[in-house]
Amino acid sequence: MKSASLTTLYAACLSLMLWGCQSPGGEGNTQASNGDQPQLAGQSAVKDDVSEKNILQIAINSKDHTTLVKGVLAAGLQDVLTNAGPLTVFAPTNEAFEKLPKGTLENLLKPENKTTLANIITFHAAPGSYYGDNIKGVMLIGQATGDKVEVTTKDGATYVNGAKILGSVKASNGWVHVIDAVLLPPSE
Repeated sequence: MKSASLTTLYAACLSLMLWGCQSPGGEGNTQASNGDQPQLAGQSAVKDDVSEKNILQIAINSKDHTTLVKGVLAAGLQDVLTNAGPLTVFAPTNEAFEKLPKGTLENLLKPENKTTLANIITFHAAPGSYYGDNIKGVMLIGQATGDKVEVTTKDGATYVNGAKILGSVKASNGWVHVIDAVLLPPSE
Protein backbone atom coordinates (compact mmCIF):
# COMPACT_ATOMS: atom_id res chain seq x y z
CA MET A 1 0.00 0.00 0.00
CA LYS A 2 2.81 2.39 0.92
CA SER A 3 4.59 1.58 -2.37
CA ALA A 4 1.43 2.31 -4.37
CA SER A 5 1.08 5.68 -2.64
CA LEU A 6 4.70 6.54 -3.39
CA THR A 7 4.27 5.52 -7.03
CA THR A 8 1.14 7.66 -7.28
CA LEU A 9 3.04 10.57 -5.74
CA TYR A 10 5.88 10.17 -8.28
CA ALA A 11 3.39 10.06 -11.17
CA ALA A 12 1.61 13.15 -9.86
CA CYS A 13 4.91 15.04 -9.48
CA LEU A 14 5.94 14.14 -13.03
CA SER A 15 2.53 15.23 -14.33
CA LEU A 16 2.92 18.57 -12.57
CA MET A 17 6.41 18.97 -14.00
CA LEU A 18 5.10 18.17 -17.48
CA TRP A 19 2.23 20.63 -17.10
CA GLY A 20 4.46 23.34 -15.67
CA CYS A 21 6.99 23.01 -18.47
CA GLN A 22 4.52 23.63 -21.28
CA SER A 23 4.95 26.84 -23.22
CA PRO A 24 1.93 29.10 -23.64
CA GLY A 25 -0.60 27.34 -25.84
CA GLY A 26 1.13 23.99 -25.22
CA GLU A 27 3.12 24.28 -28.44
CA GLY A 28 6.18 26.08 -29.69
CA ASN A 29 8.95 24.22 -27.94
CA THR A 30 8.42 20.85 -29.57
CA GLN A 31 9.61 21.59 -33.09
CA ALA A 32 12.46 19.39 -34.17
CA SER A 33 15.49 19.99 -36.23
CA ASN A 34 17.40 23.09 -37.08
CA GLY A 35 20.18 21.36 -38.96
CA ASP A 36 21.43 18.64 -36.65
CA GLN A 37 20.17 20.27 -33.45
CA PRO A 38 16.50 20.36 -32.41
CA GLN A 39 14.77 23.68 -31.77
CA LEU A 40 14.39 24.09 -28.02
CA ALA A 41 12.72 26.70 -25.84
CA GLY A 42 12.19 27.08 -22.11
CA GLN A 43 14.39 25.21 -19.67
CA SER A 44 15.67 22.81 -22.34
CA ALA A 45 17.11 25.74 -24.35
CA VAL A 46 19.48 26.93 -21.61
CA LYS A 47 23.04 26.89 -22.95
CA ASP A 48 25.78 25.72 -20.59
CA ASP A 49 28.99 24.37 -22.07
CA VAL A 50 30.73 24.12 -18.67
CA SER A 51 28.51 21.91 -16.50
CA GLU A 52 28.00 18.18 -16.77
CA LYS A 53 25.42 17.40 -19.49
CA ASN A 54 21.82 16.66 -18.48
CA ILE A 55 19.82 13.70 -19.80
CA LEU A 56 18.38 15.60 -22.77
CA GLN A 57 21.80 16.97 -23.79
CA ILE A 58 23.28 13.46 -23.67
CA ALA A 59 20.49 12.17 -25.93
CA ILE A 60 20.76 15.10 -28.36
CA ASN A 61 24.51 14.57 -28.67
CA SER A 62 24.17 10.82 -29.31
CA LYS A 63 24.01 9.70 -32.94
CA ASP A 64 22.38 6.50 -31.67
CA HIS A 65 19.41 8.31 -30.08
CA THR A 66 18.07 10.61 -32.81
CA THR A 67 14.77 8.71 -32.96
CA LEU A 68 14.33 8.98 -29.19
CA VAL A 69 15.00 12.72 -29.32
CA LYS A 70 12.45 13.10 -32.11
CA GLY A 71 9.89 11.31 -29.94
CA VAL A 72 10.72 13.36 -26.84
CA LEU A 73 10.23 16.57 -28.83
CA ALA A 74 7.00 15.36 -30.46
CA ALA A 75 5.64 14.43 -27.02
CA GLY A 76 6.73 17.78 -25.54
CA LEU A 77 8.84 16.15 -22.80
CA GLN A 78 12.17 17.90 -23.42
CA ASP A 79 11.97 20.20 -20.38
CA VAL A 80 11.28 17.25 -18.07
CA LEU A 81 14.59 15.67 -19.10
CA THR A 82 16.45 18.86 -18.15
CA ASN A 83 14.90 19.22 -14.67
CA ALA A 84 17.12 18.73 -11.61
CA GLY A 85 15.91 15.16 -11.10
CA PRO A 86 17.23 12.77 -10.23
CA LEU A 87 15.82 10.66 -13.03
CA THR A 88 16.87 7.36 -14.49
CA VAL A 89 16.09 7.04 -18.20
CA PHE A 90 16.17 3.82 -20.19
CA ALA A 91 17.08 5.12 -23.65
CA PRO A 92 16.31 2.87 -26.63
CA THR A 93 18.73 3.16 -29.54
CA ASN A 94 17.66 3.98 -33.09
CA GLU A 95 18.04 0.25 -33.86
CA ALA A 96 15.62 -0.55 -31.03
CA PHE A 97 12.98 1.69 -32.63
CA GLU A 98 13.57 -0.03 -35.99
CA LYS A 99 12.47 -3.32 -34.37
CA LEU A 100 8.93 -1.95 -33.90
CA PRO A 101 6.35 -3.10 -36.44
CA LYS A 102 6.45 -1.11 -39.68
CA GLY A 103 4.53 2.17 -39.43
CA THR A 104 4.32 2.16 -35.62
CA LEU A 105 6.80 4.98 -35.05
CA GLU A 106 5.39 7.13 -37.84
CA ASN A 107 1.90 6.68 -36.39
CA LEU A 108 3.05 7.58 -32.85
CA LEU A 109 4.73 10.77 -34.10
CA LYS A 110 1.43 12.14 -35.46
CA PRO A 111 0.07 15.07 -33.41
CA GLU A 112 -3.16 13.22 -32.62
CA ASN A 113 -1.13 10.47 -30.88
CA LYS A 114 0.88 12.83 -28.65
CA THR A 115 -0.68 11.49 -25.43
CA THR A 116 0.08 7.87 -26.30
CA LEU A 117 3.63 8.78 -27.34
CA ALA A 118 4.16 10.73 -24.10
CA ASN A 119 2.96 7.73 -22.08
CA ILE A 120 5.37 5.38 -23.87
CA ILE A 121 8.33 7.73 -23.44
CA THR A 122 7.44 8.44 -19.80
CA PHE A 123 7.43 4.66 -19.21
CA HIS A 124 11.18 4.83 -19.96
CA ALA A 125 11.85 7.19 -17.01
CA ALA A 126 12.04 6.46 -13.30
CA PRO A 127 12.16 9.04 -10.53
CA GLY A 128 15.40 8.44 -8.62
CA SER A 129 18.94 7.50 -9.42
CA TYR A 130 19.52 3.86 -10.39
CA TYR A 131 23.10 3.40 -11.52
CA GLY A 132 25.78 0.83 -12.25
CA ASP A 133 25.81 -2.17 -9.96
CA ASN A 134 23.08 -0.60 -7.81
CA ILE A 135 20.47 -1.34 -10.49
CA LYS A 136 21.33 -5.05 -10.45
CA GLY A 137 20.04 -5.45 -6.89
CA VAL A 138 16.65 -3.94 -7.70
CA MET A 139 13.88 -6.32 -8.71
CA LEU A 140 11.25 -3.76 -9.74
CA ILE A 141 11.64 -0.07 -10.55
CA GLY A 142 8.65 2.25 -10.41
CA GLN A 143 8.40 4.28 -13.60
CA ALA A 144 7.01 7.80 -13.92
CA THR A 145 3.82 6.33 -15.40
CA GLY A 146 3.11 4.49 -12.13
CA ASP A 147 3.95 1.14 -13.74
CA LYS A 148 6.96 -0.98 -12.81
CA VAL A 149 9.76 -2.52 -14.86
CA GLU A 150 11.51 -5.73 -13.89
CA VAL A 151 15.29 -5.82 -13.60
CA THR A 152 17.01 -9.16 -14.18
CA THR A 153 20.58 -10.30 -14.72
CA LYS A 154 21.77 -13.13 -16.93
CA ASP A 155 25.30 -14.09 -17.87
CA GLY A 156 26.66 -10.85 -16.41
CA ALA A 157 24.27 -8.62 -18.39
CA THR A 158 21.43 -6.56 -16.92
CA TYR A 159 17.98 -6.45 -18.51
CA VAL A 160 14.99 -4.17 -17.93
CA ASN A 161 11.70 -5.77 -18.99
CA GLY A 162 13.77 -7.94 -21.32
CA ALA A 163 15.70 -5.04 -22.90
CA LYS A 164 19.45 -5.40 -22.46
CA ILE A 165 21.33 -2.50 -20.92
CA LEU A 166 24.15 -1.83 -23.39
CA GLY A 167 25.83 0.94 -21.40
CA SER A 168 25.23 3.65 -18.85
CA VAL A 169 26.05 7.36 -18.81
CA LYS A 170 26.04 9.66 -15.77
CA ALA A 171 24.15 12.91 -16.31
CA SER A 172 23.91 16.01 -14.15
CA ASN A 173 20.33 15.08 -13.32
CA GLY A 174 20.53 11.29 -13.11
CA TRP A 175 21.47 8.33 -15.28
CA VAL A 176 20.91 7.22 -18.86
CA HIS A 177 20.92 3.47 -19.48
CA VAL A 178 21.14 2.68 -23.19
CA ILE A 179 18.86 -0.26 -24.05
CA ASP A 180 18.35 -2.44 -27.12
CA ALA A 181 14.52 -2.47 -27.18
CA VAL A 182 11.61 -0.07 -26.75
CA LEU A 183 9.70 -0.62 -23.51
CA LEU A 184 5.93 -0.61 -23.84
CA PRO A 185 3.75 0.12 -20.82
CA PRO A 186 1.14 -2.51 -19.92
CA SER A 187 -1.68 -0.23 -21.09
CA GLU A 188 -0.27 0.22 -24.62
